[in-house]
Amino acid sequence: MSTAAAESRSPNLEARDYAALKRAEKRAAAEEIGVDADYIDHFVETFYGKIRDDGLLGPIFAERIADWPKHLARMKAFWRSVLHNSGEFAGNPMLKHLAIPGLEQRHFSQWLELFYATLREAEPTSEATALVAGRARMIADSLLTGITMQRDGLSGGRAGKDLPHP
Repeated sequence: MSTAAAESRSPNLEARDYAALKRAEKRAAAEEIGVDADYIDHFVETFYGKIRDDGLLGPIFAERIADWPKHLARMKAFWRSVLHNSGEFAGNPMLKHLAIPGLEQRHFSQWLELFYATLREAEPTSEATALVAGRARMIADSLLTGITMQRDGLSGGRAGKDLPHP
């Protein structure tokens, strides 16, 4: 390889190395406080068991999910991507949620309340609960705001402001 070719590749390799380093650091920091792959697996299984039994949310999920093991595997990959920056999740959650008619604040509030209750039950450390709860709150706010803005325009820009906090 010529020197010019090597030099042109060097920044890309450095960027990839840097990205890999940052992913590893994020995962290590999460694991240090108890948010490892086993915790994520257990949490997702427990949480979606509650969702399936919930009077408000259960029917919404039952109408859309025929293969629960596949959905749970996808949600585990999603949360590993969020919490460990694993990069293994591909998809657009906003599009999935936009396709569900009638979603509103009460649905996201109930989702968060079940999420927070599951976090408290499974808590390895208070730092783990704060990390995961914060990410969940941010995601719920983003989804509710996006759905509301799609329906109501810019007036929906702060739709998630009243969602529950942990």
